[in-house]
Amino acid sequence: MIHVFIGTKAQLIKMAPVMAEMQKRGIEYNFIFSGQHQDTTDEIRANFGIKEPDIILYSGPDVTSIPKMLFWFIKVISYTFKNKDKVWRGDKKGVVLNHGDTFSTLLGSILAKTSGLKNAHIESGLRSFKLFNPFPEELTRLIVFSLSDYYFAPGDWAIKNLKKYNGEKIDTQANTLYDALQHIKTTSPPTQLEIPNTQFGLVSFHRFENIFKEKQLTVIVDILIASAKKIKLLVIMHKPTQDRLLKTGLLDKLKDNINIELRPRYDYQNFIHLLRQAEFVMTDGGSNQEECHYLGKPCILLRSYTERQEGLNSNTIISDFDTNVVSDFIDNIDNYKISELKLDHQPSARIVDTLTSNSKRLV
Repeated sequence: MIHVFIGTKAQLIKMAPVMAEMQKRGIEYNFIFSGQHQDTTDEIRANFGIKEPDIILYSGPDVTSIPKMLFWFIKVISYTFKNKDKVWRGDKKGVVLNHGDTFSTLLGSILAKTSGLKNAHIESGLRSFKLFNPFPEELTRLIVFSLSDYYFAPGDWAIKNLKKYNGEKIDTQANTLYDALQHIKTTSPPTQLEIPNTQFGLVSFHRFENIFKEKQLTVIVDILIASAKKIKLLVIMHKPTQDRLLKTGLLDKLKDNINIELRPRYDYQNFIHLLRQAEFVMTDGGSNQEECHYLGKPCILLRSYTERQEGLNSNTIISDFDTNVVSDFIDNIDNYKISELKLDHQPSARIVDTLTSNSKRLV
């Protein structure tokens, strides 16, 4: 049997095309939801026509802090071991699909291996080669690599990064996010979404290393205030980001700026439509970097390093938190506009093809 282990919004978006492909082909799969994030997950499932989870391991509030993370981690492991047959449907030879670099990825990989199942890592092989940047994502990936039997990597560079690991490597040549974007582009634009009647930049930041250090958070707020002198900014407020801005007293600095508008998190359809209308995206998110590359949108990263190659030195640059770099990027935005990516295959279909062709070994 194929088990899909998901816990965060980003994972659900990137795995939705794989699940949709299996549903289209009539392939049964077990959707296990770790409950790391609850916000907008129902809306995202609706965006892609994905079935409800077959089992939910945790249904409490979103896991947004280290203490909550430890509690959730222990609770889910305990529940799974006590209810192994229920969680895995009595399967003892199947494969578990784990995506990315979140704590749910690590958790799902550990549970797969300790349950005697094969572990397949989706979006494998990405590296920043800086153990603590991004933290804890780089460390998480290294551990998951060592726990995996199958590696679905989005390109030759990622495949090469997996050379020392045993197991089967499959090059999907792009991320499943490409398929998610192609699906969303076929849907009608949301009528209730308010689009500014002037040019604007879209901003999103939420990484631990950016929001849980007050000095770093202050630097980002200063960058936003300086950038807002040039162009209107829409800032998407992740719950942990909002909480930290409030706690540090920085939230009012953004609220009081007439050229900065704070927006709530959206479902994927609304967010992508907003992104496509923006002049550029300023973000610390790896998924946003990929989205901008696939859509040809200028992107500047609120990071010093990235584990992804998509768009670097074409539509995407790393700011290294330098206000001058950000200012120059905004002044020369046309230099970072590229054509949308067009592929002749679907990365998600390639994953499902591999799973079905190897059914005797994997399923």
